[in-house]
Amino acid sequence: MELAFMDQGYTGEHAAMSAQEHGMQLEVVKHTQAKRGFVLLRPRWVVERSFAWAARFRRLTRDYERLAKTLAAFHFLAFACIMLANLFRLLAGT
Repeated sequence: MELAFMDQGYTGEHAAMSAQEHGMQLEVVKHTQAKRGFVLLRPRWVVERSFAWAARFRRLTRDYERLAKTLAAFHFLAFACIMLANLFRLLAGT
């Protein structure tokens, strides 16, 4: 991953240093003007959609795992299933 989109709450030196250690570039997603109500921010919407897809896997809805590696593996497995389902849907033409 080379580029990470972040909320305005994650700005600062600590986030910049962590991203630099991992060779990533951070981009803050913010409104161009002050607005009220719901405003769709494209990069943030992609992240929220991905979290919603992951929430459909019951094992990921609660923190049952003792090890962080195990939880990361289940997230990897969940997103692999999601990507495979999307690939099969694309190949089937539906």
